[in-house]
Amino acid sequence: MRLQRIFLTLVLCSFFSPAFSQSDKIYNFLNLGVDARSSALANSFVSAQDDVNSIFYNPAGLSTITTSQASVGFFKYLLDINSGNAAYGQQYKDIGYVGVGVRYVNYGNFKKFDEQSNEVGTFGANDLALSLGFAKNFTEKLSYGVNLKFIYSNIDEFSSTAIATDLGMLYNSPLDKLSAGISIMNLGTQLSKYASTKEDLPLNLTVGASKALDYLPLTVSVAFVNLTEEQDNFFDRFKNFAVGGEFVLNDYVNLRVGYSNQQRQDLKTGSGIGLAGFSAGLGIKVNRYRLDYGFNSMGNIGSTHRINVNFDL
Repeated sequence: MRLQRIFLTLVLCSFFSPAFSQSDKIYNFLNLGVDARSSALANSFVSAQDDVNSIFYNPAGLSTITTSQASVGFFKYLLDINSGNAAYGQQYKDIGYVGVGVRYVNYGNFKKFDEQSNEVGTFGANDLALSLGFAKNFTEKLSYGVNLKFIYSNIDEFSSTAIATDLGMLYNSPLDKLSAGISIMNLGTQLSKYASTKEDLPLNLTVGASKALDYLPLTVSVAFVNLTEEQDNFFDRFKNFAVGGEFVLNDYVNLRVGYSNQQRQDLKTGSGIGLAGFSAGLGIKVNRYRLDYGFNSMGNIGSTHRINVNFDL
């Protein structure tokens, strides 16, 4: 098992550097972007409104959905690594808003060797996180949200589980076309361990804001992510920022672009870096359905693609 886990860790660290910058943590797949829209906006989604996928970034965002919403999506990563996601949210009477979100990652198959380096077959690896969310308005403009999250991970016949909570607050002022959010994600502990020592979850503190411009059909979002990440200098934490822009072409088509400075820094490879950290996407809405596509550049390593279908119920 030790040799299997070392090998898989090396593979993941090589190809998932933006998400695995906290290398001493476990379940680092939780730092990956989830759906197509948020990823096209470089995951500057902590202040997002009226999107059920906000459950993955700030559970308080559930309080802004205007009707029952659902979303299903597929995420094509590097090599044979694939991921799926689904979310659902609705208002529950006058009590508040409830939601559920699930994300799944399959890392493909790896060759399996014994202690004498003899090949003895193959093994797989998978990650799963299930979130149950609740959000409620404090005031007309201020809301809070909380997720209860169950996490499962397995490598070959070995597995690990954890429980965590996500906490968030959202300020939303439609008159000013402004929203601001703060969330702390993955606050929890392992229930069962891969090895004899418990490992920490990838705690993620994020703050951000979104503003719809007055004279352009453009909404700009800015977020500072992973503010709990250890740095030699306190102010270096603020280099982990993301910026996204969503341009409304008409009632049916939205264009999106984004930039993640943390991802660009993590993906530096020698002298060439290409378009690492940049993202783009498209949203097409027809009646109660919305098709979203997201593209993220990883520079010299490659690129990733996501697609989601959102629909009002």
